[in-house]
Amino acid sequence: MPRGVDISSKIKISNARFIVTLDPARRIIKNGSLIIDGTDITHIGPSSELEDITTSQVIDATDLVVTPGFVNCHMHISYAHAVRGIYPDHIGSQYLPTVFKLQQAMTDEEEYYTTLLGITELIKYGTTCFLDPGTTKFLDVCMEAYELTGSRIVIGSNVVDKENPLNIPVSSTGDALKEIERVIQTYNNYLNGMVTAWAMPFAPAYCSDGLLQTSKEIADKYDTGLTLHYNNSEDFINETIIRTGKRPTEVLEDLGLLDSNTLLAHGLGIHESELALLRDSDTKIAICPTAAIKSGAGISHGSLIPEMLDLGITIGLGTDAANNSNLVETMRSMYLSAVIFKDGRNDVNMVPAETALEMATINAATALGLDHSIGSLEVGKRADLVMFDTMRPEWGSLFNPVNNLVYSADGRSVKNVFINGRLVVANHTPLFIDESDLIRKVQAIGENLLSRTRLSFPSKWPITTDTT
Repeated sequence: MPRGVDISSKIKISNARFIVTLDPARRIIKNGSLIIDGTDITHIGPSSELEDITTSQVIDATDLVVTPGFVNCHMHISYAHAVRGIYPDHIGSQYLPTVFKLQQAMTDEEEYYTTLLGITELIKYGTTCFLDPGTTKFLDVCMEAYELTGSRIVIGSNVVDKENPLNIPVSSTGDALKEIERVIQTYNNYLNGMVTAWAMPFAPAYCSDGLLQTSKEIADKYDTGLTLHYNNSEDFINETIIRTGKRPTEVLEDLGLLDSNTLLAHGLGIHESELALLRDSDTKIAICPTAAIKSGAGISHGSLIPEMLDLGITIGLGTDAANNSNLVETMRSMYLSAVIFKDGRNDVNMVPAETALEMATINAATALGLDHSIGSLEVGKRADLVMFDTMRPEWGSLFNPVNNLVYSADGRSVKNVFINGRLVVANHTPLFIDESDLIRKVQAIGENLLSRTRLSFPSKWPITTDTT
């Protein structure tokens, strides 16, 4: 490293307690530093090697752990926060129909503010990139929220061409395909590349073979991706076998959907006989343990996530929606992915902490086709990073930062967040919004929305009102 180099327009993050790089060697640098030039990381290593490089801005990272920004592969961002926590545990099959009824009733202004709150929560707790699986209704308006927050996002338009019990609006096959292509043409590489647009037919149960097949062709045409909800119920699996003589994943293979640019969300209901198809095609999986556990989906003992990992199938983490899982902090999904399979299989070797961290960072970035630019801290990659304050009880004592990150820490200790070289959270505070004002606005939106739709889910316990 040359001595006495002046790169005064740059930012140095100096003397970090640990830098957890997630680079190919999986280096953890004790007392490390890195330098940001514009959007990119230009230097990273032990502080002693970078001490003679001077910059105009230095952030003292003493007592901080620096990691890549977390990547959320499945998060319904736009509608959920306005009605967070309204659903009782026993709602069952009525959950999704009411979700889409509420969403369809939202105005563009309401969706803008609920989107903004959802992104604020993700960023404040360390998630710098996420995929919204197509349920945003007013994409043009929500682009303003994406730009304001500086978030890195994968978006699309949810379409179906079959009648469904979920209240998802039904389009003709032709109109659905036109909408997919319109969104990709309009928004792919939007906001200086911070927005990526994918094909997003909702799920095989509600989409014709023609819609699914041509959606994939459109994704390939524009060199982008495709995602599906793939939370296969027993009824859907049995119906598929009766109709086609094949299991659902085999049907996707026949349609040409299994590929390296395909992401199957949830990844439940997959049989052992289907795993080789996923591996050989390099199809990606996004799991949402916070949502699966809360809905009693049997993920801990009934899914084949550990087997997929053993086969080298790329799995990223998601959180689904705030009104379902309530927990949309990617770190919570990371923690759960590291513990639920240990318990469900009675085997402490299931999904080590290191694997869980990979699923929240570099593997999730790979699942979104973004691993060339994010997911790890390396020279030449974008400066998407999180700085954790370790002078907090949940971090003490600190010897192995991976164990602390996965099993002990959560978003409470996120002190600073950079996205694309831009500081967006400083000293635990989002810099792009008045957080308290936003929360109050979304509360009012939720109350108005429930009143308009006449939906009500009363608390089991009485809530008294002060009438004085």
